[in-house]
Amino acid sequence: MKKLIRLSIVVILFINISSCAKSDHELIELEGLSPWCIIDFDSLDRTPEQRIAMLKEMGFKKYGFNRGKGDLDEMKKEFKLARESDIEISSIFLWLNAKRDSVGKLSPSNQVLLNNLKKIEQKPAIWLSFSHNFFDELNQKESVDLSIEMIRFIKLKADEVGCKLALYNHHGWFGNPHNQIQILEELRTDSITMVYNFHHAQEYVDEFPEIARKIKPYLSYVNLNGVKKEGPQILTIGEGDYEYDMIKLLKKEGFNGPWGILGHIKNKDVQVVLEQNMKGLKLLNSKFNKEEGK
Repeated sequence: MKKLIRLSIVVILFINISSCAKSDHELIELEGLSPWCIIDFDSLDRTPEQRIAMLKEMGFKKYGFNRGKGDLDEMKKEFKLARESDIEISSIFLWLNAKRDSVGKLSPSNQVLLNNLKKIEQKPAIWLSFSHNFFDELNQKESVDLSIEMIRFIKLKADEVGCKLALYNHHGWFGNPHNQIQILEELRTDSITMVYNFHHAQEYVDEFPEIARKIKPYLSYVNLNGVKKEGPQILTIGEGDYEYDMIKLLKKEGFNGPWGILGHIKNKDVQVVLEQNMKGLKLLNSKFNKEEGK
């Protein structure tokens, strides 16, 4: 009996060690990837039905909803279709522009978006970003103060509709990760997180080791992309000079996902773009596997 127990323990340990070894040699686990920027970036201009069928065929179990300038009347329908297909819409983009949005008042389209979220069972995280025109005439302190005031207003709206809130780095002052870190430090809440986008990281690659360390406590998502200092902004994963080491740095700091991949090319079939990014990730995984196997 004792021999049987010892044998069982050895088998269990072997299985656990084998599993750990396998996961240790994966840079990115492909199964949990989430496509992003696929609605307003698709030369085939797919309907919600066609888009969800494509994602299901490709094996994706979740994706992000970036409506672009699309018809918000389709939004509730798309969420319903996704849920019926056992696909999660995990995020939705909320873009604020100072010409239309201010503390206490949102643009009609942003208000419709939030009203729709009230009626949707499957609650995505709201990924929030600001246009540069909020900060054009402001100094650093004024910019931070305005951001905090506006974020607190949006947080109340997010709470009303039952969604989590994350800050999204785009271009301009608000896209600077150092500014977002300062905002989050002054907000002093763990209920607001950060989404970091590699396609807005070109100008920060030299200081990324410091950035990775500072953003890790706040990170809830990372969207991947090829990264070269000189651009282009949208580049297939694996074709850049920095994304491999940037991913390794994030993992070293303890971030292990979730990860997103981009569509984000208007004149291409988004399925082809996603397949290219998946192929690039597999190549990075293979490179990592060889390095770790030495």
